[in-house]
Amino acid sequence: MAVKSGFNGFPEGSVTFYSDLRENNNKQWFDAHKGDFETFVLQPARDFVFEMGKALKKISPGIIADPRVNKSIFRPYRDTRFSKDKTPYKTHLGIFMWEGNRAKMECPGYYLHLEPPHLMLGAGIHCFSKPLLEQYRESVVDPKRGPALAEALQQVKQKGEYSIGVKHYKKMPRGYDAAGENAELLLFNGLTAAFVTDIPKEFYTERLIHYCFEKFRDISPIQKWLLDMIGRIDK
Repeated sequence: MAVKSGFNGFPEGSVTFYSDLRENNNKQWFDAHKGDFETFVLQPARDFVFEMGKALKKISPGIIADPRVNKSIFRPYRDTRFSKDKTPYKTHLGIFMWEGNRAKMECPGYYLHLEPPHLMLGAGIHCFSKPLLEQYRESVVDPKRGPALAEALQQVKQKGEYSIGVKHYKKMPRGYDAAGENAELLLFNGLTAAFVTDIPKEFYTERLIHYCFEKFRDISPIQKWLLDMIGRIDK
């Protein structure tokens, strides 16, 4: 698929589209505004992925930035099979650029999430598969990798107001010491760092690439620690 190079920011229509979709989350409305979705959301998202991928190679040389729907750009349709909420469309834009040889969602990566009036930028793995969760826990208590993780988290915290997650479990997993130095991290079912803000003025300009790159670089220590963890499994 040919992708136009260059990124000039997201138009204001992208924010309007998702704000309106939240109030009109039905097939009839979406079908009537498919042109807006393509023009104001999809095309600038493709351009963003293309340019952001080039920039991220400076800190993550193996980054995969694929400007297709269901690759780096998440599908607009919700999976309603197991949900009480049957609204058919996501009221946010999700973009993910990952690093590694596994399936996309088993790799660490950088994430942009637009959900008016907020923008979220993150890195890491949101939810570990069972094998990755086991490897993560072993790494947390490892005498070398555990301190390396603590150092990576400290580096991120020193850069700014980034939240660390995802704490999920209430009880310490069996066989692990609740008094250990990194014990709280054993309650996580994923490892991410995220920055949430009101939509900045850069969002509407080509400066969004630099804006995101600065945030992604701040939280890249977590990305690199996870990539190293997965690399040891896949050797």
